[in-house]
Amino acid sequence: MGAAPAAVPGPWPEWVGALKLIDHHCHSVVGAALDPAGFGALLTEAPAPAPGADPFDSAVGLAVRRECAPVLDLPAHAPAADYLARRAELGVAEVARRLFAESGTARLLVDHGFRGDDLLGLDELASVAAAPVDEVVRLEAVAEQLADAGVSAEDYPEALATEVHRRAESAVGCKSILAYRYGFDVDPTRPSPAQVGVATDRWLTQRARDRAARRITDPVLLRHALWCGVDAGLPVQLHTGFGDPEEDLHRANPALLAGFCRATEHTGTAIVLLHCYPYHREAAWLAHSFQHVYLDVGLASTYVGYRASALLAEVLELAPFGKVLYSSDAFGLPELYLVAARAFRRAVSEVLGGWQNSGEAAEADVPRIARMISEENARRLYRLPVAA
Repeated sequence: MGAAPAAVPGPWPEWVGALKLIDHHCHSVVGAALDPAGFGALLTEAPAPAPGADPFDSAVGLAVRRECAPVLDLPAHAPAADYLARRAELGVAEVARRLFAESGTARLLVDHGFRGDDLLGLDELASVAAAPVDEVVRLEAVAEQLADAGVSAEDYPEALATEVHRRAESAVGCKSILAYRYGFDVDPTRPSPAQVGVATDRWLTQRARDRAARRITDPVLLRHALWCGVDAGLPVQLHTGFGDPEEDLHRANPALLAGFCRATEHTGTAIVLLHCYPYHREAAWLAHSFQHVYLDVGLASTYVGYRASALLAEVLELAPFGKVLYSSDAFGLPELYLVAARAFRRAVSEVLGGWQNSGEAAEADVPRIARMISEENARRLYRLPVAA
C-alpha cells in the first residue's frame, strides 16, 4: 500500500513529526455519511450522549475541533455545526483520506470483529488510509460464528481451536474481550475438556431457545477461547480498563490478570494489555514484572485530552520502554485516528523532551525511545516487515 508518511508538522521538534506510527490496535471507520446524532454517538463510550447534551462538549470533542477542523479547511476550534457541515460537503471518502494522511499512521492492526456491517472492510480501509492493514482476530466473535454455523456441543471445543489456528495463519494477533463479557476475576488456568463440554452444551441449548443468548458469556467458555488464542502463538490482546458501560470497571483491572500472566509465562505467547486507564500503573507493573507482557494507553489518551502527557509519563515510570506500544483504538470516525496520533506526538514531545531538558535522558536517547514506542516495538512483537 502507499509510501511511508512524510514528517508530520506540528508544535513539536522535528524528530517527533518524523515518527512513523504503527497503530497496533484499532477498528475500521463507518463507510456511510453520518448525521449529527450519529457522529456524536461515536464521540463517546456511552451508548449515547445525555439528553440535551452536546457530545462536542468533552475533551475529545474539543480535540476534534482543534485538530481536525484545519485539515478540512476550517479554522481550529471551528464551531461544531460548521465542522459537521464541512464534513458533509467534502464527503466520507475525502474526509477519511485527509485525516488519515495527516495522522502519519504507517500501518494499522485492526480488530474487525465488532459491528462490521456498517464499517469499511479491511481492503477498503487500507485504501482510504493509504497504509497496510493487518487483522487481529477477535476470539469471542469466532466462537459465536461457529455456534451460528450449527457446530455441535461435542465438536465445538476442538472446532474452535482449529478455527482460531486457521484464522491466525493470515492474522498478526488475537484479541479477547473477557473484561466485557465477564471480568478478570476468573480461574486463570486452562479449563478441562469436561468443563468445556458441559458449558458448551448449556450455551448451545440456551441459544436454541433464546436468540438473546447468542453471545458467549460463560466464564469457562471465555477461558477456553482465550487459551485457544494463547495456543495459536500470536500476541494475545486483552481489553483492560476504560470502556463502555457493558463492563464492570473494577473487574477490568489488569492487576487481576497476574495469575493468568503466571499461567502463560511458559508458553512464549505475548500478552498485550490494551488501554489500561485508570489502571495504567497496575498494567505497567505487569509489563515490568512479566517478560511476555506489553501494554498501551490507546483510547484513554484520546479521551483524556490535554492530560495525555501525564498518562504517558505515569506509564513510563515503571514499564520498560520496549514493552510500550502506540495505539488509537479508533472506532467509527477517522477523526479519532488523527486526535489519537496528535495526542501521542504531543505527549512524547512533552514527556521525553522534558527528560532531555532536565538531564534525565541523553539527546540521542529521546528519539530512539520514541521510535521504539511508536513503531519498533510493534514491528518486533507482531513480526511485521521492516518499512522500506
